[in-house]
Amino acid sequence: MTIENNPFLMEHHTPHGTIPFHLLKTEHFEPAFQQGMEAHNGEIDAIINNPDVPDFGNTIVALEKSGALLNQVTTVFGNLLSAETSDEMQAIAERVMPKLSEHSNNITLNEALFARIKQVYESIDKQALNNEDRMLLQNTYDGFIRSGANLTPEQKERFREISSEMSVLTLRFSQNNLKETNNFELPLQEDQLEGLPESALNAYAQTAKEKGKEGHIVTLQAPSFVPFMKYSKCRELRKQLYMAYNTQCTHDNEYNNMEIVKKLVNLRLERAQLLGFPTAADFVLTRRMAEKSDNVYQLLNQLLEAYTPTAHQEVEEVTAIAKELEGEDFTLMPWDWAYYSEKLKEKKFNWNEEALRPYFELNRVIEGVFGLATRLYGITFQENKDIPVYHADVKAYEVFDRDGSFLAVLYTDFHPRASKRSGAWMTSYKEQWIDEKGNSRPHVSVTMNFTKPSADKPALLTFSEVNTFLHEFGHALHGMFANTTYQSLSGTNVYWDFVELPSQIMENFAIEKEFLNTFAKHYETGEDIPEEMIQRIVDASNFNVAYACLRQLSFGLLDMAWYTRTEPFEGDVRSYEKEAWKKTQTLPDIAETCMTVQFSHIMAGGYSAGYYSYKWAEVLDADAFSLFKEKGIFHSETANSFRENVLSKGGTEHPMELYKRFRGQEPSIDALLKRNGILN
Repeated sequence: MTIENNPFLMEHHTPHGTIPFHLLKTEHFEPAFQQGMEAHNGEIDAIINNPDVPDFGNTIVALEKSGALLNQVTTVFGNLLSAETSDEMQAIAERVMPKLSEHSNNITLNEALFARIKQVYESIDKQALNNEDRMLLQNTYDGFIRSGANLTPEQKERFREISSEMSVLTLRFSQNNLKETNNFELPLQEDQLEGLPESALNAYAQTAKEKGKEGHIVTLQAPSFVPFMKYSKCRELRKQLYMAYNTQCTHDNEYNNMEIVKKLVNLRLERAQLLGFPTAADFVLTRRMAEKSDNVYQLLNQLLEAYTPTAHQEVEEVTAIAKELEGEDFTLMPWDWAYYSEKLKEKKFNWNEEALRPYFELNRVIEGVFGLATRLYGITFQENKDIPVYHADVKAYEVFDRDGSFLAVLYTDFHPRASKRSGAWMTSYKEQWIDEKGNSRPHVSVTMNFTKPSADKPALLTFSEVNTFLHEFGHALHGMFANTTYQSLSGTNVYWDFVELPSQIMENFAIEKEFLNTFAKHYETGEDIPEEMIQRIVDASNFNVAYACLRQLSFGLLDMAWYTRTEPFEGDVRSYEKEAWKKTQTLPDIAETCMTVQFSHIMAGGYSAGYYSYKWAEVLDADAFSLFKEKGIFHSETANSFRENVLSKGGTEHPMELYKRFRGQEPSIDALLKRNGILN
């Protein structure tokens, strides 16, 4: 592979310097990784061999700016591995991950480099630096310490081994999960379609067609799984699908993640203890708003106490309607929950999520969400078909600021496919920074797995998919509004338990009439969504909210149970899981199921000892949105304050300082309890 024809290693002219996906082939990655590592090594050598006295510019800033090529290749490859993968890509990842881990360790364990950093850290007058410079200095120094710079030679060697092994295991964990999801299909007979709405039947027929088969096929991807569990009258099939979903990666085959979980948990513990921390959670939480495990448990237990009585009432109500429909001896099982919850919701609120779909046609929803950003912040979006994309489903938009200046590129990728992992996420292909050339703007992406268009209908979203869109778009705004000097402090590079605030605050708009009225129109007739339908959305917004809270708490407690261990784990993964979250369980336990082995967030996705962040940020977002409610949900001064004090600042200051500057006070749990109807 020569430099001449590798897009990573040559000049290319795309709008705003976007990734030339149209030129990119799988075989370009490995040579680009190699070249990137070599270039980075040269830059590190130049810092170490600089004859001048180490200072902030020639050491800290020089290190911050090093590795640009490698960073680009790693970013593109990592993003495509999630959004547009292949067996070939996964094989490259298996080969490259250990090399990248070794490369990273070679830098953070380099004694000469750390000596320079330490000299700057200990000799510089920190008060002479601005907030952002101080944060970069602190992060750089802490980063090296947390990566083993102070360890003995023997400990450094073990640290390298741990890092390399973890990089391979996290990759394998995710690949196993994707393959288990893709390998399952449930063909439906004609007499098994009862209860399923037209939208689901169309989707299942489309899936069968794509697989070259007749009839209807259900898969474990969310847009397929969720409606089946909600609407299928066939209890046996609901059970079959539930069991398939909840036993992924537990089977006696090559995709079993049980041993991988044990190894990952134990390696994270060993790494933490090497660095002087009693547990993996202690290691993680020193760089979080929560700061220590006690504070995490305090929040989780506070919420558990506040929501448990209501959650049990909710389960009793769903059980009652199930008995009413099926007979007094009926026992509500986990595969019944979504189905009978939907029946209760219909009864209480005249709610029918399928009746809402025609008002949430994807293009209209896009207009609504983009329009919300225009109304709040004055920014506008314009599709640019000249920007290359990595798949035909993807669209690229130029985003312009209130004054017409270029703000960012936004990629959107909405529908599931076999080459894409499940879930929804925001990421960046290029982050923002300021240098001598000016303010280099970000390229941000939102990736989801929404209901696809069918042969005779456009993509019509569920209300929860609209919510998910708003959530990921909130992350995108955090990325697009970034306005910091240093890339490593820009956009979403903030404490993990702060990163969900910009996303979760956007979800509040989903039940606001003023917002829904801006875009929710029937896809065929163009009629506005009826007022009584909006009222039903508002009325039903807290339906089973306590049950949902306990579900999130169960994940948070499970996560903390794995990472507050002080001894290596040698037991049974399933039993440990069931013990960890038993206080949150409101339905009968199913012995064979196991969440941990498919819980990518905490095993392979950066949320280890961090899943509580969703609830932590929910406290923040409820408190923050109460200001919008007070001033008016489109209040531009409040929005601009949120942009200025939170969204644009990235990780340049401690998040609590940023939050208080916006809100004028520290958050309390009360706003969340009031919003959820737990407190009057």
